[in-house]
Amino acid sequence: MEEFPELEVSISWRSFELDPKAPKNAEMGIYDSLAKKYGQNRDWAKQVTRNMLEMARNAGLEFNMEALKPTNSFDAHQLLHLAKQEGKQMELKERLFSAYFVEGKHIADHKTLTTLGEQVGLPVDRIQKTLKEEEFASAVNHDVMQAKNIGIEGVPFFLINHKYSLSGAQPVETFIQLLHQVNEGQVNINTNAS
Repeated sequence: MEEFPELEVSISWRSFELDPKAPKNAEMGIYDSLAKKYGQNRDWAKQVTRNMLEMARNAGLEFNMEALKPTNSFDAHQLLHLAKQEGKQMELKERLFSAYFVEGKHIADHKTLTTLGEQVGLPVDRIQKTLKEEEFASAVNHDVMQAKNIGIEGVPFFLINHKYSLSGAQPVETFIQLLHQVNEGQVNINTNAS
């Protein structure tokens, strides 16, 4: 974004569940869960995560796949909608990523979610109400339906100006190239309008 100071950027995280039927308390670790989901073996699962781990490492992140607890992310997504309402969505998303991928926290557990939400400044009573009453369930379901309508099948997926998209983990250069295209499109529109 430093390369494009003239662009006004607003980032909004949307809900997308890789496995909506995942149990909250999985009996298997991540490698066995992936192997079962895709009808493969544990070695295959380790191999397919190597690329992701390398990209994370290059970005300064040390994912701890051995500690990772596969779970259902629906309640974490509800909490992200609350965080958006409270102006804390980016902070909570980063906290959830760290808790899940690095610290091995159980992000479907309401006690864990309450602690993580509180750490980024969300009111505890609002967190508990959101989780107990499934206050943002329809918002999560709406996001998931929108993703299906667009044809999104995996994460990460980036949609810029409802027109340009990037699928999968991409290098910074790819974003810069796309933002140049977006920026040039805005300049052309403004030039034609004047």
